[in-house]
Amino acid sequence: MAAKKDEKAEKAPKKTTKKTESSAEKGAKETKKATSSASQKIRVIIRAFDHKIADESAKTIIETAERSGSLVTGAIPMPTRIEKITVNRSTFVNKDAREQFEIRTHKRLIDISEHTPSTIEALSNLNLPAGVDIEIKMI
Repeated sequence: MAAKKDEKAEKAPKKTTKKTESSAEKGAKETKKATSSASQKIRVIIRAFDHKIADESAKTIIETAERSGSLVTGAIPMPTRIEKITVNRSTFVNKDAREQFEIRTHKRLIDISEHTPSTIEALSNLNLPAGVDIEIKMI
């Protein structure tokens, strides 16, 4: 019986252990994370009531940033915010007679990485159409 147990033990596949990373590899990964978090990005959010104006403004910002030598990601269309307002048609009677209005706010997101001081200056001096709101953040 002892011989049969030894044969089964030899035929059974051996379990392999996972190879652990050496301390040098761990150090390399930590330095990559440290360098990537050290570089800052500029996040530009464009808001407008008209989608055509939002797209034109995004195109202008992208061209300006690329001209100054930075990497650009976007323009990513974000979900449109629809705000609906219901108003009575008459002031006193006819409660059932109502009108509905809506305001659609279109958003675009642009990330600018590896920027230069000239990029920031060019973005602050941009002349964009009326009705466009721009939010610039350093991340």
